[in-house]
Amino acid sequence: MSEQAPQTSAPASSAPGPKPASAKGVGIHESAVKQLRRLLEERKTPTAGLRIAVKGGGCSGLAYSMEWAEKPRERDKVFERDGVQVFVDPKSYLYLIGTEIVFEEGLMASGFKLQNPNVKAACGCGESFTV
Repeated sequence: MSEQAPQTSAPASSAPGPKPASAKGVGIHESAVKQLRRLLEERKTPTAGLRIAVKGGGCSGLAYSMEWAEKPRERDKVFERDGVQVFVDPKSYLYLIGTEIVFEEGLMASGFKLQNPNVKAACGCGESFTV
């Protein structure tokens, strides 16, 4: 099953903003598209994608997991924007509906962040949460 990620019209230099109007799916912000494309090209796997999962653990009960995947698994939901793919298994998808993936760059830290509207509480690092 393939779903199209919501398209945002924000310019590349803008900070990640509010969620796309659609609460369905997983959105990929333009900042994340650019960084994912760069990383995939460095790996020489431009047709691969990013797998995002939610697993039990972390200091808040649930934790995000990200890894490279050459292709989606049979039941994965696939979200695409500008040729970049994100794969999410059905169980994790329940926790990620309405989430937007952004890439933030700063002096102290840079990385992918998941802006998840389902989170009720999160730890300080942002990698573990409760719903």
